[in-house]
Amino acid sequence: MTHFRDEINRVTQSRRMLAHGLVTPQLGQADLDFMDMQATALKVDAWKGYTGAAPKGFDRGWFVDDEKIAYPMLERARKLGVRRVCLHKGLPLGPVADYNHPRDLIKAARDFPDIDFLAYHAGLLSVSPANQSADVPWTTEFCQMKKKEPGLKNIYMELGSTFGQLVTTNPTACAHLIGQLIDAFGSDHVLWGTDSIWYGTPQWQIEAFRRFEIPQALVDRHGYAPLTREVKERIFGLNAARVFGVDVNAKRNEIPKDYLSRVKMSYRDEGGAPSHRWYGWVAG
Repeated sequence: MTHFRDEINRVTQSRRMLAHGLVTPQLGQADLDFMDMQATALKVDAWKGYTGAAPKGFDRGWFVDDEKIAYPMLERARKLGVRRVCLHKGLPLGPVADYNHPRDLIKAARDFPDIDFLAYHAGLLSVSPANQSADVPWTTEFCQMKKKEPGLKNIYMELGSTFGQLVTTNPTACAHLIGQLIDAFGSDHVLWGTDSIWYGTPQWQIEAFRRFEIPQALVDRHGYAPLTREVKERIFGLNAARVFGVDVNAKRNEIPKDYLSRVKMSYRDEGGAPSHRWYGWVAG
């Protein structure tokens, strides 16, 4: 047990998880003080905010372009040097759905060009399985807004829950959403996400995206860019690595030293497939 614990400690020390700190700007100074603590003690890499959520004592959420409520939080993020702000956008939560709409990101991104804004869930409201329209509620509208601001390069669209839900219930809407995101933001500004905390292992979503293609009819009709292998590689991780300052080549070539990684490498060296052999005594 001691040996196993030592191995886990070595893995933890060599492979640091990228962490989000919570922001609730409606709380004013208490939120700013909490940001200071998280940056200093927890060494967070980004901030996570729920603009639709209403903390205790409030009857509504907040907008990230609210100069009175949200801008002090953004100024503090800038001062602390943690300049990635991830916001729950779409998939409404809280008492007033409209606070989850991503439209407020435009002004905030314009006013804080040195901060990266990550829109989790790609701003999707919802899509019924029967809806085959190219109008994806909220996301299409936001993409149209972004296209009017071609100079904005600090907004990223994340696919957590959005891809997993649409690929299984409405692949056509899924194709429209991804095609529009790439058209409006660029394939280098779309980030992979699975929300696997809700759906279990993310492998099924990974396999689905590997196989997913935008139908040629939609490419021809709407001018969507095809999902090439290079585009998928960016979305799967290269884009996020760039945003979070991860040296992909260094990590990819790093030789794992922990026990579990050595076992995994040995398994791959032997072919990566189980032999189905039985070992030990077999009762006759």
